Parts: sequence; C-alpha cells; structure tokens
Amino acid sequence: MAPTLSAGSLVRRTVQRNFMALSRGLLPLAAMLALVGLDVRAESITDARYVSPVERYGHFALGRPHEYAGLTATTSAGRTLTLRLPEDDVFEDLAPRIVRLTPTQPPEILAIVSNRRSGSRLVLIRSNREGLAIAAQSSAIGTPMRWLNPVGVADLDGDGLAEIAAVITPHVGGTLKVYRRREGKLVEIAALPGFSNHVLGSRELSLSAPVSIAGSSFVLVPDTARVNLRVIALAGDRLVEKGRCALSAPVTGGIEPVSPHEISIGLASGRRVIDPKACMRNE
Repeated sequence: MAPTLSAGSLVRRTVQRNFMALSRGLLPLAAMLALVGLDVRAESITDARYVSPVERYGHFALGRPHEYAGLTATTSAGRTLTLRLPEDDVFEDLAPRIVRLTPTQPPEILAIVSNRRSGSRLVLIRSNREGLAIAAQSSAIGTPMRWLNPVGVADLDGDGLAEIAAVITPHVGGTLKVYRRREGKLVEIAALPGFSNHVLGSRELSLSAPVSIAGSSFVLVPDTARVNLRVIALAGDRLVEKGRCALSAPVTGGIEPVSPHEISIGLASGRRVIDPKACMRNE
C-alpha cells in the first residue's frame, strides 16, 4: 500500500506541480560523509515548507493559517536550513515553489512575502554555506493588504533563461506582470491589465499556468471576471494576447495537463478539457 501523504505534503506537491520540473539528484549519505568539507556549489534544495504560523499581518488572502514567520528547506547534502523573516514581514503563501531560472544554476525557492506597510512582493531564496538567504526580490505592490499570485516560471521569449509571471492584485483589477532576474532584483519587464487567477479566501492557486503551443511558450490566465481564458505571449517588452477561450462558468479550479496538447480547467460548473491551440487567433 502506498504511504499516505500529509495535508502539508499534498499542498506542497500541488503548488509545485504547475511550475518547472526539477532534477533533484540526492547526494548519498556515504558520499557526503566522505567529503572533507561541504561543497555548497554542488548542493541543491530538494524540499521546502513554511513554518511558524503567525497572525501579525492578518490579511489571510488564502484563509487561516496561511501567513508564516519562517521557511525550512532540505538540501541534497542532508542539511536542514531555516529562514526567519523580520517582524514586519510574513510569508503569505501556501507552499514554497522550487524553481530553476537557468539550466546551469541550482534550484531556488520562489515565495510570496507580504509587509505590513508595502504589501506583497516576490522573493527568490537560495542556499549558501550559512543557510538560506533572499537572493533577489521584486518591488512590493506598495499598499498593505494587497497580494499577488504567481502564474509560473517559463522561458517565455526563447532565450534559454526563464521569466517569472504573476498576477498583481488578482482580487481588485489584476495586472499580469513578467519579471527577469537582474543581480539582486526581479525586474518588471512587461505588464498587461485585466486578469484574475485567484478567488479571495481560496487555497487554490493554480487557476493560471505556462503552456507550450506549437513549440512556443505562453501563459494561460483568466480575465478579471474569470469567464475567459486568455492566451498571452511575451513579445520583446510587451505582453500580447494571442487568443482566448470563452468559458461556460467562472474559473474556480486549477489548470492541469491531461495530454501533450490539452489541459483540464476547473469551472464553477465542473471541469472542462481545452486544447489551448484552439483558442489561438489566426494571424
């Protein structure tokens, strides 16, 4: 009989399912013990979870208890590392996402941090010899009690380096934004209004997702009313709508791949299977 996953493990697997697949390559314990010293360059993060629920921020966009003071990660070298946020910050999120922005760099953690004065921002967290540290972050929304929901990590322009897409304020006139990493910053490179990929209070974060259509990368994101699924491309420094699918009911459930060419999307009326290519405009 297969082992039963805890609720926390199921949440972490569900959130990470719609992000980039990772090579995990665990280092055998015997090999680790044979090392003279820890080579952090060869070490990678293999799992992560939020710890220490708190109520010091009190927005609860995802319901209670999904605001946390800390994050714990496990590495391929067998280390358990913890990052604690300062008093003004919380992780306002369900589960950390393990992502890789470049094929040559080790995996990092993508998380949502909210501040009691400036609201939410995206952060990338990496491991080093001392533990966990924030390696890059976006500008905050600028207003407290304003949240964002990542769409995913994908190479949207075909240059071999992944971008990060997120919907900013999905509950109040959301804007889709795409970020690139530049040293210690996640820099906004393109934005387009008119999106929502979250229902306030819901634990479902996967209403949007990156997708490959005819060999090119796009993001699928519902419109503000969540009754149309928009197909968006990154063209230079612009986000461009390449198509949309009209839906019979608002999007309330996650997007899941069901074949190389089709996705299943959860609607208020039930799940529907869609071929994203059929949503594209003839240009």
